[in-house]
Amino acid sequence: MHSPPVSSTAVVPGDEIAFQLQPIIRVYKSGRVERLCGTSTTPASFDPTTNVSSKDIIINNEISARLYLPTTTAASLQKLPILVYFHGGAFLIESAFSPTYHPHLNNLASFGQLLAVSINYRLAPENPLPVAYHDSWAGLQWVISRADPWLSERGDFSRIYIAGDSAGANIAHQMAVRAGAEGVKMIKGMALVDAYFWGEEPVGSEDRDVGFRADMERMWRFLCPGTSGLDDPRMNPVADAAPGLAGLGCERVLVVVAEKDVLWSRGKIYYDKLKASGWSGEVQLIDTPDAEHDFHIFEPHTEKALAVTKQLAAFFI
Repeated sequence: MHSPPVSSTAVVPGDEIAFQLQPIIRVYKSGRVERLCGTSTTPASFDPTTNVSSKDIIINNEISARLYLPTTTAASLQKLPILVYFHGGAFLIESAFSPTYHPHLNNLASFGQLLAVSINYRLAPENPLPVAYHDSWAGLQWVISRADPWLSERGDFSRIYIAGDSAGANIAHQMAVRAGAEGVKMIKGMALVDAYFWGEEPVGSEDRDVGFRADMERMWRFLCPGTSGLDDPRMNPVADAAPGLAGLGCERVLVVVAEKDVLWSRGKIYYDKLKASGWSGEVQLIDTPDAEHDFHIFEPHTEKALAVTKQLAAFFI
């Protein structure tokens, strides 16, 4: 199965560090990549706590996915909403098979009684952006093609949703933009959780830490070598050069933000701009006070985390 690539960590004399982002990744001038976290995997299985079964599939030579299906009696008697999920990890770490994301997808499938497909897109820097976007689009098209029996037999193709957290939310937005541009009418709704957006001009409290802003720009240029900068529409969806939000290819949007997340302002601006864009759909906002970035994934059993996960699951109806 396509786990995140991990290069050898053997010391090479004279192999100097070319790029480092603690505590995520270290890249050497030789091209050797050392991921410092987010490389573990957990097998697909039946989860007795949620009554959700999962399995892994190969989409093509580059892309794979993990599918989640609730096995309760009620779920077996009806067609289920389909959720296409894109994991976070700064485009650099994690996977669809990660122990970080596997419990979250089990919970979403269980709480929402939905069929979930977690796309395992390729990671930077071995595959710099826009590869992750291309992979994710191919994964979405695979879902729409009904290529797997779980999808063809159990999925309700009038209720296809896309969602992601952090970098995965960035990807989900790009999928909705492309769907709108290409006239794809299959996406019912989209949920963006703690979306990884940024921009040239600071908003909110972003100007308080000049070093952090410099790191954000350095990381984005590392992820996407062909970028025009932080107002690249792939990083700043409300920049002047970005496609208008009025053209999003879905009917409903849920924007989820956390008060103490450095990305809070970007998510709130996205919500406000979408409301004012003339887009004909329905947009909602969930703002959790006193909460950090992706808290619902890293601390899934807390009261706040469960509340957000249940609100997300309820959106996919």
